[in-house]
Amino acid sequence: MDTSKPHPARVYDYLLGGKDNYPVDQAAGEALVAAAPEARIGVRANRAFMERAVRFAVGSGVRQILDVGTGLPTSPNIHEVAQRLAPDVRVAYVDNDPIVKVHGDALLSQSGTTNIILADLRRPQDILDHPDVRRLIDFDQPVALFLVAILHFVTDEEGPGRIVATLRDALPAGSLLVLSHATADFADRSDAQAVYNKASATLNLRERAEIERFFDGFDLIEPGLAQAPFWRPDGPPPPGSREIGFYAGVARKSDL
Repeated sequence: MDTSKPHPARVYDYLLGGKDNYPVDQAAGEALVAAAPEARIGVRANRAFMERAVRFAVGSGVRQILDVGTGLPTSPNIHEVAQRLAPDVRVAYVDNDPIVKVHGDALLSQSGTTNIILADLRRPQDILDHPDVRRLIDFDQPVALFLVAILHFVTDEEGPGRIVATLRDALPAGSLLVLSHATADFADRSDAQAVYNKASATLNLRERAEIERFFDGFDLIEPGLAQAPFWRPDGPPPPGSREIGFYAGVARKSDL
């Protein structure tokens, strides 16, 4: 555990108002807000999108969720939202950070319908083959795959399109892809990128067309790919939402 460098999961936790972060993460969070004033409302809008997407998935009848790149378990997390609606929902969390797994194990050890697995998104087949994933997730039945605020930490050289395609091909028809991704389409965010370049993972901002390609093989559900606050909002979007640099979307895998 390196507390000398900001860590994206801990910075995110700090901006959400969580407590699992250190002074170095708090300083990076404040630097991020200075570089991109909407950053704090942006991560909260992204989190709110995640909660709405969980409710949509459960409301659509999906009872299995695979969340890759879960980050620190700031409440309410996916299983809390989902199991309030349907206690039989099974949730497999995946993260490559031992810190995240330690926190997750402490919270989830009593639940037989939820677990957390240490694995790396950049090796998607390892995730699909992991026995603890297989114990909870039946890939013959629809799965909601969550890739929320994670692919922007994957470089082009690491093949984010290949990663998503590998996961997609393991999903049966009727499954959902829930994805959000940072962008600089609405403002210059080079200063914000510089903050992450000093952290343990770089930030790879992508344009709308690049992000839309991650949904190849899925049918986007209305309203399509939108800024996070505008994906099926359940109330007035917060002030400054038009500047929020997160695209978000949900799509269904068709029978074809």
